Amino acid sequence: MTRVVVVGGGAAGLMAAGRAAECGAEVVIVEKMATPARKLRITGKGRCNLTNIAEVTDFLHHFGRSGLFLRQAFGRFFSADLIDFFTRHGCATVVERGGRVFPADGDAPAVARLLLDWNDRSGVVVRTGSPVKKLLVSGGRVTGVALGGERIEADRVIVATGGKSYPRTGSTGDGYQLARSAGHTVTPLRPALVPVTSHDHRLADAAGLTLKNVKARLYIDGKRRRDEFGELSFTGDGLGGPIILTMSAQIVDALRAGSKVVVGLDLKPALDEAKLEARLLRDLESRGAEPMASILRGMLPRELVRPCLEETGLDPAGRGNELRVEQRRKLRRWLKDVRVTVDGHAPFADAIVTSGGIATREIDPRTMQSRLIEGLYFAGELLDIQADTGGYNLQAAFSTGWVAGEAAAGSTDSP
Repeated sequence: MTRVVVVGGGAAGLMAAGRAAECGAEVVIVEKMATPARKLRITGKGRCNLTNIAEVTDFLHHFGRSGLFLRQAFGRFFSADLIDFFTRHGCATVVERGGRVFPADGDAPAVARLLLDWNDRSGVVVRTGSPVKKLLVSGGRVTGVALGGERIEADRVIVATGGKSYPRTGSTGDGYQLARSAGHTVTPLRPALVPVTSHDHRLADAAGLTLKNVKARLYIDGKRRRDEFGELSFTGDGLGGPIILTMSAQIVDALRAGSKVVVGLDLKPALDEAKLEARLLRDLESRGAEPMASILRGMLPRELVRPCLEETGLDPAGRGNELRVEQRRKLRRWLKDVRVTVDGHAPFADAIVTSGGIATREIDPRTMQSRLIEGLYFAGELLDIQADTGGYNLQAAFSTGWVAGEAAAGSTDSP
């Protein structure tokens, strides 16, 4: 019987271990934390965005250049397979806005328990509090792992320790060092899906404010690079929310390169210039006797009224019917393009995923096996395969884990 050691008990590791056991292998998970799947238990704000129902071409697009590597893994085990897997094991799912798939009860810890119960029923042994110190390699082939003074022999080893995001859950980047020790290249590691920071004084006024329908434009060294529409949050020291998280990998890379990064916010994306002008004229006419501070409160959240007045030079007590053409033009431009200079980003502790990782050119996409060391496999966030928000990253963890587990057990059965 093939013996497989899985290093790491997160989403990818649990899927790999369970699938390897189903395929007939003897499987041991070695997890350094006292409780497995700690990151999985808090993902999706505790609701666990399992996957997305997007078609595979669109799905891969969310991974950018790394998407091509995942095509074969998704061909083996994709969103429909994952949904069916959870349904068969007693976890119904629901599809929400943007095609995002969640457990029907919105309970991320229950997802972790389901995977652990499945592993238990499949005969997987889980060893917690067992950090792996070293991969055992002989003659170009992996032979097991070392846990301090103890050695665990194995025919195959799957490393699925996660990235560096949310280090308090155990994802501290240990797997990257294991990969390097086996001769693998690790591309530069950066926090991704992370809030950004700014010293813009206006953000303090807006701390805690969330805008549901806003358009954000990303400018790098003055050139418009990306547009996103959706929800945005003011964090007090910067910007967050889904559309900022989606842009964040590009922002982090630009800041690392020393580029100037600016985010332009369109607070009225449903109105073009002509329609916004008509709206302003209507409000200024109907409420002309009121002060501008009051009129703007009908157009903006309270937290943005003072910044708007200051930057457009409008008198808070000035009457709406006294507004000149040039003042109205300044107001219209501000509403359509509030510029925020970004000067930093939150650390790995606040990142949802890690950008960068083990170079995929050194991994066989059909099996997740190392092209350098026979019997060594990698799965999940350790690989250089990052997407934006929406369930894409977790699907990649499950898919690469499934493929690695199946291959490590020596099975070629379809899921």
